[in-house]
Amino acid sequence: MKRVFLILALAGLCFADAAAQKKIPETITFVQNAQRRTEIILPQVNGLNVYKADLHTHSIYSDAELTPEERVKEAWFDGLDIFAMTDHVEYRRHEPNMLKFLKGYTGGEVKKAVNSNVIRKAATEQGILADLNLPTKLAQKAAKAYGDALLIIPACEITREPKTIGHFNALFTTDNNAIYDTDPLQSLRNAKKQGALITQNHPGWSRKTCDITEFEQKAFDEKLIDGVEIMNGYWFYPKAMQRCVDWNLYMLGCTDIHNRTNHYRQNGYFRTMTLIFAKENTSKAIRKALEKGHTLAYSAGNIAGDAKLLQDFFKASVSYKFLSRGKKGAATYALTNTTSLDYKIRVGKRVYELPAFQTITISVSKNKDGQDKDITFSVTNMWEVGYKNPKIVLKATAK
Repeated sequence: MKRVFLILALAGLCFADAAAQKKIPETITFVQNAQRRTEIILPQVNGLNVYKADLHTHSIYSDAELTPEERVKEAWFDGLDIFAMTDHVEYRRHEPNMLKFLKGYTGGEVKKAVNSNVIRKAATEQGILADLNLPTKLAQKAAKAYGDALLIIPACEITREPKTIGHFNALFTTDNNAIYDTDPLQSLRNAKKQGALITQNHPGWSRKTCDITEFEQKAFDEKLIDGVEIMNGYWFYPKAMQRCVDWNLYMLGCTDIHNRTNHYRQNGYFRTMTLIFAKENTSKAIRKALEKGHTLAYSAGNIAGDAKLLQDFFKASVSYKFLSRGKKGAATYALTNTTSLDYKIRVGKRVYELPAFQTITISVSKNKDGQDKDITFSVTNMWEVGYKNPKIVLKATAK
C-alpha cells in the first residue's frame, strides 16, 4: 500500500512540474475581424447596375455625433456604394464646445460661440466662418481605405426655417464656402451656379402637410430644384411623389442620420437608402442617373418610385417557373427571390411573404375557357404615385 501511495505522489509531482513549465499567454484575443460589411445583393435592371446610396448625412461639423471618418466606415459596413456628407452650411451645434476645447490656442478663454448659427442673422453676416468643404475632404480621404468601393459625392445642406422655407441638399458642389447668402433663394442659386443638383429634403417635416410653400414655389418656378427626398429615415411622404412625376424630378430615400445607423439593423432593416440605376459607379454616371430620374427610394422594407421602374426592378429580382398541375387543372409555380430585399405579394385576398433568397409556391387556376391564367398579384411593400401598390403580371408558362 505504501508503495502505491509513493507512486501516486511521484506522479503528482510530475504533473505539477509539467503545468509549471507550460507557457501562459500574455494576451488572448477571442474575436477576430468582428466588423463585417453587409453585402446587399441586387439585380441588374435593363442593363444597368443598381447602386446603394445615402445622399443626406451629418457629422460633428454641423449637428451630428460622429466624425466624417466614422460616417464613411459606417456607410461601407452598411453595404453602401455611394455616400454624401451633407453638413449644414448655416448651423454647427458643436461649435461652442469646440471653441472651449481650443481656448488655449485662441489667445484666451472663449465665453460663447459667435458663429455657430447664422440661419437668422442680419444681412451683413458672412455666414459660417470656416472651411465648409472640410467634411467632404475628410470623407474622401477616409474612403480611400476601401479602394473604389465607396464613391463620395461633394455636398452640403442649405438650412432655413422648416415650415415656410425648408431644407435643401446641394449635391456635386465644388465650393461649399461660396453657397451661403442671407437670402435662401440666392443660396440655392449659388449652388446651381456650381452645377449642383438640389434636393428638397423631408417635405413634410415640421409641417402639417406636404403642400408646396410660397418659397418652394419660387424655387421650383426658377427650376432650382432637381429632386425630392420622398423617404427620410423612417418617414415616407407619398404626396411628394406626384410633383416628381409632374416636374420630372428624381426621388431619394436618405437617412438624414445624426446618431448611429445601428438602429436599422436592430429593427431588422437595411438603412434607408436610394437605389440608383447607372452604368457604373462614377460621379458622371451617377449624376446622369439622377438627372434621368433612375432612382427608387427604400425605407424599412418599403420601396417607392416610378411605376415602370418598380415593375422592372421586381421582375429582375424575382424569377419563376412552372412546377406541376393539380387535379383540377391549377398550375403551381415557384417564385424565387434572388435579392437581399424582402417582398410581400397579394394574390386575391391572400398575402405571401417572399423573403430574401427564398422561394414560395403559388397556384393559379384556369380561365373559364380552359386556358392557363397569367400569374397576377400586387406587391404590397412597393409604392407608386397615388399611394398604390404596383400590379405585376407574369406570363403563364404551364404545360
